[in-house]
Amino acid sequence: MLKEIVGGVCAPQGFRANGVHCGIRKNKIKKDLALIVADKRCAAAGVYTTNLVKGAPILVTQKNLADGHARAVIVNSGNANTCNEGGVEIAEGMCRLVEEYTGVPAGDVIVASTGVIGQKLSLDPIASGMKSLASGLGGAAEHSGAAAEAIMTTDTVKKEIAFEFELGGKTCRIGAICKGVGMICPNMATLLMFVTTDAAISPAMLARALKEDVKDSLNMLSVDRDTSTNDTFCAMASGLAGNPEIVAEGEDYDKFRAALHAVTSAMCRKLARDGEGATKLIECRVKGAKTAEDARIAAKAVINSSLLKAAMFGCDANWGRVLCALGYSGANLDVDRIAVCFRSAAGELPVCEKGRGIDFSEELAKKVLSEETVYIDIDLNDGGFGATAWGCDLTYDYVKINGDYRT
Repeated sequence: MLKEIVGGVCAPQGFRANGVHCGIRKNKIKKDLALIVADKRCAAAGVYTTNLVKGAPILVTQKNLADGHARAVIVNSGNANTCNEGGVEIAEGMCRLVEEYTGVPAGDVIVASTGVIGQKLSLDPIASGMKSLASGLGGAAEHSGAAAEAIMTTDTVKKEIAFEFELGGKTCRIGAICKGVGMICPNMATLLMFVTTDAAISPAMLARALKEDVKDSLNMLSVDRDTSTNDTFCAMASGLAGNPEIVAEGEDYDKFRAALHAVTSAMCRKLARDGEGATKLIECRVKGAKTAEDARIAAKAVINSSLLKAAMFGCDANWGRVLCALGYSGANLDVDRIAVCFRSAAGELPVCEKGRGIDFSEELAKKVLSEETVYIDIDLNDGGFGATAWGCDLTYDYVKINGDYRT
């Protein structure tokens, strides 16, 4: 039984966090450096961007996680440390600073950066902020919140969550912080997500859980069809809950997967709702597909459609754009079986049956699509598989934000 609790990454046993302003950002009221430290060495795993252009921190993190263990996470915002001369050396330097100020070996540090690509980054502001960052580490909810704030770029709200669940008769906890509201496209995006848990799970099974989960969580999230260079999704498991270590498939692994997915799917909703310039969250639910992959492909195509996203902004029930996206998606489907319904807190609006339009009230359509969360329910009526994808509307503000992002 999952129970949502407070505390973010500090909710599980054995984790402390903090976030400070060190000077990477010119705005002194914005935190720009975050740190998470575990009391003991943890099983750890990560999933990263599929972009061939990768931020230097990813290369260092992949090297540090090669043995399946880590004990700390350091993240800066305001500069992506990507396509940057000496980028790897800077990322490694951040890891050494963690060792200097916390005692955690540099090789046990996950490092990440987010912000503008191609701008020089100096270690000087990071070094100057380390004393305050490390001395302020704590295990309270506000410490997780400080870390969540420090990794934000164009995010308008911090994003964190935590759940409590049981494994092997022991109470376990899992928590996360994340950021990302632009350059978000299926197969990871400009998002950073860091998960902590006190459940005992082997590095191999933790890595497997992350790779399996992203298929139906982070890879089903889209804001603008741009896959970033710095996407990093990492997890650390301290094992301090005392449950029998998960080393193979079984009931406990399934329960852990469910808890992990509760975290990642909740974060997908938070990320999509806060998409750059967005006014509403769009959740596309596909059922009746021939295969799970067909369902995923169909749902992602709808969420990715710029025309559909613009229609949602204008509260226009232009369901033809849904059918259009399904038609070019590449999913194996029969157009003559498709049914579509728009739904929100204001009611339900069936608009298509058997691939053909049906009469509906434009007045009701306006009410349904004016809500902050809009669901697009699609039944392919051709099988037993389903999938969910998350996105947002496309607004004038998206262009404004990205028109002067660098300057």
